[in-house]
Amino acid sequence: MASPMKHFLDSTGDLWATHALEGIPGCAFTSTGSMHGGQEITLMNLLTYQLHQGMIIVGSPYSIEELNTTQAGGTPYGPSHVESFNSSPTLTPDEYKIAHKTGMRMAKIIQKLNAKS
Repeated sequence: MASPMKHFLDSTGDLWATHALEGIPGCAFTSTGSMHGGQEITLMNLLTYQLHQGMIIVGSPYSIEELNTTQAGGTPYGPSHVESFNSSPTLTPDEYKIAHKTGMRMAKIIQKLNAKS
């Protein structure tokens, strides 16, 4: 992951010590310059941080149809973008749909959690 992000995450010990993020939904997303450019390990490192904080992990399950057909970014660990696929910082249609559907999934989980509190 980018050094500034790692520095930020490493500075959240006070949140960990007070359990401030426990039970809060979280997900991870990333962008890489090339296919096999580290997107999955980056996502796993971000998810590991969230697990240490006691967060509820929201991924991108294979029920998201585009995850089964994408030629570029997208993993069950979270949405991703592969810039070299279309030589553009713009998401491919599949990448956009994976990100959008993961966001909608997150919103539904938040609604369910709020209804129980």
